[in-house]
Amino acid sequence: MDAKIHVSRLGGTATVPPSKSAAHRAVLCAALAEGTSHITNIEYSKDIRATLGAAAQLGAKITEEAHSVTIKGHGTAGGFVTVTRPVFCNESGSTLRFMIPLFSLTAQKVRFTGAGRLFDRPQAIYQMLFERQGLQFEQTPEGITIFGRLRPGGFTLPGDVSSQFISGLLFAAPLMESESSIEVLAPYESRSYVDMTVDAMQQFGVKVTSRARKNGSVMYRVAAPQRYTASDFAVEGDYSQAAFLAVLGCVIGGITVTGLNPDSQQGDKVILDILKRCGGKFKPVEGGLHFDRSLLKATEIDLADCPDLGPILFTLGCFCSGETVIRNAGRLRLKESDRIEAMQTELRKMGARIEVDGDTVHIQGVALHAPNAPLSGHNDHRIVMALAVAAIASGLPALLCGAEAVDKSWPAFWSVLRGLGAKVELNTDKQEEFDIKA
Repeated sequence: MDAKIHVSRLGGTATVPPSKSAAHRAVLCAALAEGTSHITNIEYSKDIRATLGAAAQLGAKITEEAHSVTIKGHGTAGGFVTVTRPVFCNESGSTLRFMIPLFSLTAQKVRFTGAGRLFDRPQAIYQMLFERQGLQFEQTPEGITIFGRLRPGGFTLPGDVSSQFISGLLFAAPLMESESSIEVLAPYESRSYVDMTVDAMQQFGVKVTSRARKNGSVMYRVAAPQRYTASDFAVEGDYSQAAFLAVLGCVIGGITVTGLNPDSQQGDKVILDILKRCGGKFKPVEGGLHFDRSLLKATEIDLADCPDLGPILFTLGCFCSGETVIRNAGRLRLKESDRIEAMQTELRKMGARIEVDGDTVHIQGVALHAPNAPLSGHNDHRIVMALAVAAIASGLPALLCGAEAVDKSWPAFWSVLRGLGAKVELNTDKQEEFDIKA
């Protein structure tokens, strides 16, 4: 699907979607819990549907409503059902990495399949852990097959890998036979995501302790066996998605964003601190934040704990005077696309000056022009949204190909932009071609 973006005047109020990260965790804990849980404020993106489908294959009974889901869990690993077909994770790295340790507890041979670049993303941490315990772990470009039950004990993980591996082990640990410890070595990146996991587990009745050690590592201890217990869980608004509207608001002004928890523990809430450092003007209003047009200046940004903000921060850098420096960006290469290459390639079509030195990105603030070729979304939801913001904030017409990628995390994205006044035509007929200059 292509999106033809016209020059528009925007303003008004938009509500951010529910946090995908929080929803993944709530669904999983509910599926593991004894009793019936109700999860409200949920959006059925492709990633969340992947986790719901995998949870059902573990034996959870799931009833969907418009914006909520009721999940009856099985209580213990002994309640897992026979896995009769592959577990389809679509493009969701969270689903895959959260589920691998849990499905190992079935002691069955389980195959995981997916789409896009899912199996190009590294899984060496799990392969190492499985092989150390003499278990089967085979990865091909088409999927992963495991066989054998992970045993409790001491696990040591480097801190510069995806937090999803740490969370996956934490979810499984209370269902094992005895206590496990998970030591995360320094430097510990993306810790905020693990904090969300621990918070969700504790809301569903599982105790997790953590302490910092003198060597800089963090040690988690999970007693076992423990039982997850049913809970009602309201998913809060997503700061990683709010970032797109926040940057747009600081460039053009007049946008209010609602649905955010001001006390959220989400790591991507740091977008507000980054915008403040750039001179972004915003203030709290009833139910949200109002963003005013701002004279933005460059700053240095460390992506180690907020990699999902990467694409929109590329866009932000284009509107800041001076040189924006984004450090520790290497993990962006391992997402749904190579996000460094994708954003550099596409924004350069609009005249952006972006240079990459290893894992560091340098962006010079310059006036953008209408793209000299159609923009590609690289089959990546965050690339599509970041490019849409770049075009709209610049007041430029653009043709953006692959616009349907937003369905992965924010299916209503285009509707939200239209609600703010953006003139966007969506073409689902591949036989029809838009004229980018029209």
